[in-house]
Amino acid sequence: MLLTFVSATAQIKKEKQMEKKEFSPWKWQDELSYVQAVEVKNVQGTLYCAGQAAVHADGISSNAPMKEQIIEALQNLELVISTAGYEPKGIVRLNIYSTSEKELFEHFDIVQAWIAKHGIKQATTVFQVVSLYKTLKVEFEATVVK
Repeated sequence: MLLTFVSATAQIKKEKQMEKKEFSPWKWQDELSYVQAVEVKNVQGTLYCAGQAAVHADGISSNAPMKEQIIEALQNLELVISTAGYEPKGIVRLNIYSTSEKELFEHFDIVQAWIAKHGIKQATTVFQVVSLYKTLKVEFEATVVK
């Protein structure tokens, strides 16, 4: 008779994969590159990003037009996410703060292209605010999971 003993620590547990499911009872928001709700299960980690804007590496706020600020703010958001070991595709919530809804939506195709590039399906709320820090025009605040 052969007996085999396996310690509890030697047993390998299967790690559950993160599951992400989007919900939208309508279709109109598809043209705006967002969903109404996102459910996430089996999360390994959650990253809450402060609002990222067009602030240069030296800490100086950009005074560029809205288009350039959107591009730099999204680059900064992506840098923060990757520095933390996450990926943009894990964004489940993206809040956008802008000093001008009109200017933001004139260049919203940049935001939509960035979302599509990373395969992001997120809940989004856009806020028009009276002002942001110093000369900033737009800020992106994200919640990211993995």
